[in-house]
Amino acid sequence: MSLEPNTANKTAWGRISRDGLWSNNVVLAQSLALCPLLAVTGTATNGLGMGLATTAVLIASGFLIALIRGWVTPEVRIPIFVLVIAVLVTLVDLGMNAWLHDLHKMLGLFIPLIVTNCAILGRAESFASRNGAGASAFDGLMMGLGFTLALVLLGAVREIIGSGTLFANASLLLGEGMAFLEMTLIPDYRGFLLAILPPGGFIALGFILAGKRLIDTRLAEARQRRESTAGAGALAGS
Repeated sequence: MSLEPNTANKTAWGRISRDGLWSNNVVLAQSLALCPLLAVTGTATNGLGMGLATTAVLIASGFLIALIRGWVTPEVRIPIFVLVIAVLVTLVDLGMNAWLHDLHKMLGLFIPLIVTNCAILGRAESFASRNGAGASAFDGLMMGLGFTLALVLLGAVREIIGSGTLFANASLLLGEGMAFLEMTLIPDYRGFLLAILPPGGFIALGFILAGKRLIDTRLAEARQRRESTAGAGALAGS
């Protein structure tokens, strides 16, 4: 089934957005890409940089794979998809090294390792290989933004608790235009080292996942109450 814009299927586009940002979020729902998530989110700035790099690869890979899907046989589709993703990651890696060198040094090996991110290959196989280029690029955008949201959220929690700052060194790592993001939330804060160490990442992620589960449960209960009320009203009206 194609989800191209000329179908005028707004519900499908809304579902793609909802899945990427919340319902099927790479981290919060699928628990994928946890290695870079926990490794680079000592600050929100690092999380934002890693998230945007991954989003660029998701958009481009979805678009390109959707374009070539008719020419790739099922027997070789996975190697071809991995090759496309690897080329795109290499381009992102070289671009960041050239124009965002400080951020590139900070993220280090985790930029080339984007090619091993299961979420990217998973979207290529489950969505881009079955839908048109426009929908696949949009799916990559939403999945990437959802992943970036999780990275920034975890990085922000760890940075605030660990250092009392938010988006520290954003102007240095992301460019002078991002200086407005830098904030000191707790002046003269002595810091809490555990929060910015790996154990703190696991603990913070656990609370974030628990929060999502709680919100999903409350939303499901509210939806069930609305449906019950609507059903009772229909019976009373009849």
